[in-house]
Amino acid sequence: MNRQSTVPDATLPRGVKDFLPNKAAKIEFLQHSLKRVFHRWAFRPIIPPTLEYLDVLERGLGADLREKTFRFDDRQNGKLVAFTPDITPQVARIVATRMQGAPLPLRLCYSGKVLRHTEQQAGKDREIIQAGVELIGLRGPEADAEMIAMAIECLQSLGATEFTVDIGQVEFFHGVMGNLDLPADRAMAVQQAIARKDASGLAEVLADLHLEERKYAEIMALPRLFGGPEVLDRAADIVANDRSRQALENLRQILAVLEAYGVEQHVTFDLGELRGLGYHTGVTFQGFLSGMGSDVCSGGRYDTLTERYGMSAPATGFAFNLLNLLTALDRDLEQTATQKLDVLILQSGPDKRTAQQLARTLRGRGYACARDIIERPLQDSLDYGRKMNFRHVMIVTAQTGEVRLIKLADNSEQMISLQAILAGDFRL
Repeated sequence: MNRQSTVPDATLPRGVKDFLPNKAAKIEFLQHSLKRVFHRWAFRPIIPPTLEYLDVLERGLGADLREKTFRFDDRQNGKLVAFTPDITPQVARIVATRMQGAPLPLRLCYSGKVLRHTEQQAGKDREIIQAGVELIGLRGPEADAEMIAMAIECLQSLGATEFTVDIGQVEFFHGVMGNLDLPADRAMAVQQAIARKDASGLAEVLADLHLEERKYAEIMALPRLFGGPEVLDRAADIVANDRSRQALENLRQILAVLEAYGVEQHVTFDLGELRGLGYHTGVTFQGFLSGMGSDVCSGGRYDTLTERYGMSAPATGFAFNLLNLLTALDRDLEQTATQKLDVLILQSGPDKRTAQQLARTLRGRGYACARDIIERPLQDSLDYGRKMNFRHVMIVTAQTGEVRLIKLADNSEQMISLQAILAGDFRL
């Protein structure tokens, strides 16, 4: 019989994946590495639920994420419930409704999965693994700089060397657009051209508006105001409106804090970055690894989010997309994240109690051990051990009281007293 023909169709829905042990180990490594950094910065964990009532969740979502939310009827009460497409609104709800009496600021961190609808042919992940932090109750450039410096430290902790954090400021854009009084469709066309860095397309959109020279110069500068700290000086020479100039001063203050942290070499600025325009209220940033077109983390200030749930508090934060991180760092994680198991224990004959007791003893000392229960030739057990990432094979001979230890990396061998191992006088 063809075994494959008896297996049911295991095709997954578009945008979700199975992660086999090697990949799963890398994702766990990423999660644990980021959590260690979060802890060093004094952030405490929080675990939001998988499901939320749709009407409650949507209060904290922008229009884009509302369209991407998975929703369905709750059979218990007939209300609409949803899988969250982003964890930040959940944290905002929890803080506003469950932690009103907690002293501010709150430093909270999380790791979990979210679900988002994507276009059928887009080839994007619908199931996303996030790990991030939210800093609730602090205003000012030092709080924003702390988020950026922390994101940089996270990337460094993962062994990344070639990366940039791209910083924007939505208030700079609002200042430029504030006095133009454009129709909604024209304003959207302007925004889209700036987001594409399309200076010629932007000029076409503005061609028949007869703007004042200063206003025209300000808006035409947006697609090309990106680069190092010198961008702030270039922008200051161009913009005259107070709102944009205040945004530039905010960025200068953030940069000064980042210089104190010694991470300014990883920073670039993009004053035409419009991501999260309807959600963020100040600085925004995205982290990019060399050779990766998509951002691996994103964040920024969102001072009006908790207010939607009844508690006004300034806030800032960021989240990593662990699947994007995995794609960017997959090869680099091969050695650091692949889980090595310590020892595979073999014993021939009907009585396996010695090997079983040895396995129990080694596990009690923190070693990762497995019994090779299958009766098979030694070479087959050695091959299995290598494929399963074991470091050693132990062959127990109860009659002689000795253990043959084979190191799989180089096939070196030594004989060890079983009693010495059980007594704790030998370590792998």
